[in-house]
Amino acid sequence: MWQLDHLAVAAATLAEGVAAVEAALGVRLGPGGVHPAMGTHNRLLGLGACYLEVIAIDPAAAAPGRPRWFDLDHFAGPPRLSNWICRTDDLEAALAAAPAGLGVPEGLARGAFRWRFAVPASGRLPFDDTYPALIEWQGAAHPALLLPDAGCRLQRLQIAHPEALALRTLLGAQLADPRVQFVPGARALRAEIATPHGVRVLQ
Repeated sequence: MWQLDHLAVAAATLAEGVAAVEAALGVRLGPGGVHPAMGTHNRLLGLGACYLEVIAIDPAAAAPGRPRWFDLDHFAGPPRLSNWICRTDDLEAALAAAPAGLGVPEGLARGAFRWRFAVPASGRLPFDDTYPALIEWQGAAHPALLLPDAGCRLQRLQIAHPEALALRTLLGAQLADPRVQFVPGARALRAEIATPHGVRVLQ
């Protein structure tokens, strides 16, 4: 079975993304880091067993020479909830059961964290980027366990897409999480997050 691992908020700059999320949720984001292989950097927020990352192209990093993850090369506009990521204990098996286009496993590391991530060759995931990206953590270190607790918890993640029912059917055998809902409509992601100031929405 897969587990909801984290949510990604894409932004044109990391500072823009952090400011938007902190204003929306009323809490301060925790630390983050850089991803040299992807030319990106992030800041994180713990959500209990999962977490939120604000991610953007790192202007100080060398270009990776290929499309960046989360289709960041084509990002424009204000910061927005762009992707969701599921954790699996067997990335090869998960990819074999998933639609084509999720990418191939790549080993990555940052500080104490070691993980394998399926990066699409195009940078964009199936179903107009609403299919979850897949990650396999290696070892016991996981961001959600080490981030400061800001009192935020994910209550609901809503994925809207014209083919939402097909997407739900494809994921039904792998993901059993009542917080994740699929609704027909124009492509959009919406997260309801309980905060110390009440339930806030990111989209």
